[in-house]
Amino acid sequence: MGNELACVLRCDGGTFSGKALLETSELLFRGDTRLKIPFASIKTVHAKNGELSVRTSGRLAVFELGPQAEKWRERIVNPKSLIEKLGVKPGDAVRLEGNFPADFLASLAQRGARPTKKQGSARWIFLAAESVQDLRRVSGIAQSMEGAAAIWIVYPKGQKSITESHVRSAGLKSRLTDTKVASFSSTHTALKFVVPKSKR
Repeated sequence: MGNELACVLRCDGGTFSGKALLETSELLFRGDTRLKIPFASIKTVHAKNGELSVRTSGRLAVFELGPQAEKWRERIVNPKSLIEKLGVKPGDAVRLEGNFPADFLASLAQRGARPTKKQGSARWIFLAAESVQDLRRVSGIAQSMEGAAAIWIVYPKGQKSITESHVRSAGLKSRLTDTKVASFSSTHTALKFVVPKSKR
């Protein structure tokens, strides 16, 4: 997930309580009503007096976010790339386990990440887990992680065969700590794990 805030939403003539979620490419509201606003559909967005006003071709939605309103507006107008949200910096050593989309590989190269196959040398490890069976690799990967290295486990959204619970369980059983969730694509989610500071 991105940022998440309890707030009030004014939309379609009603006032609703719930949580607003700022994701990689969309703004969500969950509570008395549900709302999904893809960034691509937004015509205008303004922040004033703690309110974020988002207009699409079909409606105006006003989120009462308080001091965070301007920050959310900035993130909607200038969203971070997936690679930035995953934390990869130029020069970082990256190890890939499994098959990843060509556009992701191209983004890593454009970012200046250094691919490596050597265990223990990667700052970032990406594991493509399409099934629970793929999670068997987590234990071995965890043993090779050194210092502040992190592993992102990328898995399908909305599948009963492999869920967030499965992924989190695999990481915790491997004595890792989960620290962040990110929307990897329209079809996949990524969950980040690190070695606990006390074990480094």
